[in-house]
Amino acid sequence: MRDFVQNMDDTLPGKFEITKEGIVHDMLSPNGRHELAALRLRKLLERVLPEAIVAHTGKPDVENAAEGIMRRPDVMVIAEADMGGEGSFDPRTLIAAIEVVSRSNPDNDWVTKMRDYPLMGIPVYAIFDPRTATGAVLTDIHPTPDGPRYATRKDFVYGEDVTIAEWTIWTDGLPRYKDETSAS
Repeated sequence: MRDFVQNMDDTLPGKFEITKEGIVHDMLSPNGRHELAALRLRKLLERVLPEAIVAHTGKPDVENAAEGIMRRPDVMVIAEADMGGEGSFDPRTLIAAIEVVSRSNPDNDWVTKMRDYPLMGIPVYAIFDPRTATGAVLTDIHPTPDGPRYATRKDFVYGEDVTIAEWTIWTDGLPRYKDETSAS
């Protein structure tokens, strides 16, 4: 599956990831509001992160080969020193994974990534949902009969302070999907 995803990633539209169930193909490329939200989140984080820690968007993927999972978070908080290797990032080097919920496939962010990220060992998962102007920060991985899960969930609405790992950002002004005509 990994070879297929890597070969198809630049030839077919959309984004490919590997979950415990198989390949997820989000056929629609992220829209401008999605990309703008990811950009603004990256910039907000860069204002508060120490110099050695970055908010990275883009490639490479994050892969846990032992679990057979390969994901590409919209924003990854990671030490710059951990970005220098070859191939996919080791998910245990991520400080946090941040997702902007996809309009076309919200369950990928709210369900499968909520399951896959703790399984991969990513300690903090933050979800921003432009459909509803809400989100959640999930932390404290703990074992369950169904595998590792996040034990703590802190919900928020846009406009509130949100703490991701050790850093707090203000979420006012993040773009929403609902009103495409607004200037947000």
